[in-house]
Amino acid sequence: MSERICVGAIAGAFGVHGEVRLKSFTSEAADIARYSPLTTEDGARSFTVSLTRQVTGGLGARLSGVATREQAEALRGVTLWAPRSALPALPDDEFYHADLIGLEVYDTGGRLLGQVKAVYDHGAGDFLEVTGAQTLLLPFTRQTVPTVDLAAGRLVADPPGSDE
Repeated sequence: MSERICVGAIAGAFGVHGEVRLKSFTSEAADIARYSPLTTEDGARSFTVSLTRQVTGGLGARLSGVATREQAEALRGVTLWAPRSALPALPDDEFYHADLIGLEVYDTGGRLLGQVKAVYDHGAGDFLEVTGAQTLLLPFTRQTVPTVDLAAGRLVADPPGSDE
């Protein structure tokens, strides 16, 4: 399991005084500030986050060390990471996306289908991208993915249409 979890991304500058538009990946968007300070993916920079307001497409925020629009705009696309220890423990049936990536995926008959390459959330629920002999996009539901075993590094999937 990863020691750090991606909790957001900077979508660009907001205003002229160094404020950023922040996209939060936390279940409650405003919780991103609770995990501050956040670091860049490479760990080279750290930011204390202060939320200022709701904005179209995310949250307005001030980041420590960012005082101008140019500095804020230069951070567009930067992901923000929190230490796992700062995040809440999840119930047994919930998972951080980072923990699913790389897991081996087996069908209910024990045949290896591939590995989880990515987890997507387009608003209607999560989907797992599984790469192997073919690429699969599986809904991440209890019906389609009845077993997730993080300790063993695997999950069992029953892809739609697999019983035909």
